[in-house]
Amino acid sequence: MPRKKKVNTEINTEFVQANGLNFEVQKCGDQSNRKLAICLHGFPEHAISWRYQLPILAELGYKAWAPNMRGYGNSSSPSKREDYAIEKLLEDVAHLIDAADVDETVLLAHDWGAVVGWLFAIRKIRPLEKLIICNVPHPAAASRNIGWRQYLKSWYIFFFQIPRLPEWMFERERSHGMIKRTSTFPENYSDEVMEIYSKNMIRPGGMKAMIDYYRDYFRGGLKRQRDIGFPIIEVPTLMCWGENDMALTKETTYGTERWVRNLTIRYLPRISHWVQQDAPREVNAMISAFLLDEDVPKMIWESKLVLEKEI
Repeated sequence: MPRKKKVNTEINTEFVQANGLNFEVQKCGDQSNRKLAICLHGFPEHAISWRYQLPILAELGYKAWAPNMRGYGNSSSPSKREDYAIEKLLEDVAHLIDAADVDETVLLAHDWGAVVGWLFAIRKIRPLEKLIICNVPHPAAASRNIGWRQYLKSWYIFFFQIPRLPEWMFERERSHGMIKRTSTFPENYSDEVMEIYSKNMIRPGGMKAMIDYYRDYFRGGLKRQRDIGFPIIEVPTLMCWGENDMALTKETTYGTERWVRNLTIRYLPRISHWVQQDAPREVNAMISAFLLDEDVPKMIWESKLVLEKEI
């Protein structure tokens, strides 16, 4: 029986020119592979949020890329709010896929990256083999199911519309400890990772760029997308949803199957908004099964972990 080829799962950082910008991209796996797995991070994160998934994707035979989106990390950071319009974010992903020069693509996305991911699939910007979404609802399902609990959780979006004040408050804190504080397993976030998140926040113009995603989307981007409409997604889609989400209610996911032809949802009880970092083993098992066309497992807790959390 032939030996299975050993895969290099080291993560390296390189820069990729796409859509007129320079993107800092964390890469893993054989870069000659003709299959791309592109992972889009959320707010207020960084490409490193996919540190647990990139090696698994490489082992599955993908050229795995996690770019820092425009305005994050060492990627280009345009200065105007309009530079963060949803249409430009979609173009960025399209040009990154083009730059990868592959035959097929799977898209994985979390939080703000998942806003982009949903719309990328809806608009069919580039062909996708599969779509994996983490903790952001489909825009039509979210609009249909929004209630008072979600409005309360969304207070920060309205706060972000105030000029300069949100940036000042975040920069004054000088740390993104919020991610670790609201996680289920803070031990999954090393000091090194948290330092990367914090440096990302206090870069000159960094917080403004990150918040301008919200400002442009909620001052016109969302309406432009609603006006076009939300045709059914034909791409097979997996949603991994941490139920203990401080920003989004589980109810916003209900009825997603109305807009996605082939949908698999897996809810992860006790897991926070930062689902792929909180429960990497479980999420990786779900991702692997989905990409291999196997039955996607449900959340399985080791009794020891459950007991530790209950004590």
